[in-house]
Amino acid sequence: MKILNYIKLAPTAVFLLGFLSCTDLNEEILDESLTGTGQAEIVSGSIAPVYGMLRQVWLHTANFGLQEVASDEGILPYRGGTDWFDGGKFIAVHQHLVTPGNSLVGDTWTNITLALSRAVAAEEQLLLEVENGNAAAQNPLYEMVAIKAYLNLLALDNWGLVFRKDRSDEQSEILRGQDAVEYLESELLSVVTVISDSNGPGRMNKHAVEALLARLYLNAAVYRDPYGTPEFRPEDMDKVIQYTNSIINGPYSLSPEYFELFNDNNNTNPEIIFSLDQRGVLQTEHSRWQYWSISGDQVPRPEFPSTRGTDAVAATPDFVQTWYDAYGNVDPADADARFFQENTIIPQELRNLAGVDPTNDADHYYCVEAEDFEMDRGILRGVIWGPRKDGSGNIIRCEDGKVRVYPVINRRSSGANIRYVDHTFQVDFTNEGSLHNTGHRFSKYQFSRTATDCCSRSSVDIVLIRLGEVYLMRAEAKLRKGDAAGALADVNTLRTSRTARPAQTPAPLNTLDLDILFRESGFELYWEGLRRTYQIRFGKYEDTWTEKTDRDVNKRLFPIPQRAIDGASNLPGFLVQNPGY
Repeated sequence: MKILNYIKLAPTAVFLLGFLSCTDLNEEILDESLTGTGQAEIVSGSIAPVYGMLRQVWLHTANFGLQEVASDEGILPYRGGTDWFDGGKFIAVHQHLVTPGNSLVGDTWTNITLALSRAVAAEEQLLLEVENGNAAAQNPLYEMVAIKAYLNLLALDNWGLVFRKDRSDEQSEILRGQDAVEYLESELLSVVTVISDSNGPGRMNKHAVEALLARLYLNAAVYRDPYGTPEFRPEDMDKVIQYTNSIINGPYSLSPEYFELFNDNNNTNPEIIFSLDQRGVLQTEHSRWQYWSISGDQVPRPEFPSTRGTDAVAATPDFVQTWYDAYGNVDPADADARFFQENTIIPQELRNLAGVDPTNDADHYYCVEAEDFEMDRGILRGVIWGPRKDGSGNIIRCEDGKVRVYPVINRRSSGANIRYVDHTFQVDFTNEGSLHNTGHRFSKYQFSRTATDCCSRSSVDIVLIRLGEVYLMRAEAKLRKGDAAGALADVNTLRTSRTARPAQTPAPLNTLDLDILFRESGFELYWEGLRRTYQIRFGKYEDTWTEKTDRDVNKRLFPIPQRAIDGASNLPGFLVQNPGY
């Protein structure tokens, strides 16, 4: 039997790794036993802190931002020289010039390791319950094993390591490379045939575990040798096909309307396999994925006048250009239902803004019920429309009480030359390219209509695994095995499934290679925190794009945070910094 290459860690040091130097983070109480009036039932009280902590992992200023901004999909400049500098952490991540002190990397590490520690505690408690005859604890125990594997997959993606730990009184092990792959494989295989297949998308279930296995096998070549050229073994691709077949032949179906995947009622969408349940279960819901990219001058829900976007991440010109290159003379908004959904229906007589500006447009509006106003979705370009406020901060209304919808005024960076928000194609780190309006924006998620407010809280589940990705994984495995026809069929099944707006249903492709498949993955999965992983696997991560020229293969992995290394300094050699840092 192969001897594992690991280093043992005392329980105290594990605690330090998860918690040291995180005093700048205000940890939320996520145990639902603390939101009621009495002691929570032991099973739900064990798993609630774990599922709840996933929201911290996937915050915009944690793993979600880390994945998006490090890729060729998103860019976050120092907006107007006033917003989003944050010590330069987003700029450094985008340029692949991160140091071990980068707080975006550090906060992601803290949240993932803290979630892992909670999963270990839950697994330990549930195992004790099972041993004491509590049958209701058996399936939640399997869920915690799967969640641990999921969190460790995130750690493996980010830092090339996983934490092996089953009980709080045991020493932990750090595994890398093939050892990490074998450990995660064994953990997932231990539950895939016994875990419930009837859990809803907010809980781990059989098909979510199958999807994690497919992800593991598809990316195993990268995990084994993160700095070399991946060797995609046929036996790994066979396993990807095996598990994706099971999911595709299961209870899920592709959503005819692409954006319904990200709507207020998406908990029941039949395409979603695993998500963060945001229906008020833990009172920690958020809508950071919704408002982070949106203009700070936009009011997304007029029922809540104080809400707005934050003018953060924009789509890089490089990513947007892939859509234009794919569809040539046809606007992607007309050719592909995934690129854009028009919800703010501007009367035809108001669309021409020639000669119209914020100084003379008092009558250039239309009226709509506050509850009926809906932002456009997908990739936002050019001048946007929305509610407008008067000098006292009140939404301006029509005589019948409806909301007036105007072109949105750029009050954040217009200066004396007041103008409309115009989301330009170009965005970069120059003074002009960093203004608040620059760059096309991601508007993939709906602003909640059922939460107590649409931005601080949200009832829209955050999608983590869905059937669309499963089709892409199967297509990739087939293509890497030489079955180009089978791969093309899977991609075309996915493309032509978005039939709710027939005029915008993407046409089937005539041919498929790895470059086209990579492009297609971007069209299907943008703004879902997956782009960086795909870039590395497809050999695109050392390419150059807007404001990023570094080509060092060592940057495929992030540095282990210095605060974590310092926290384990009493155990020399425990945390060895990744190469290149």
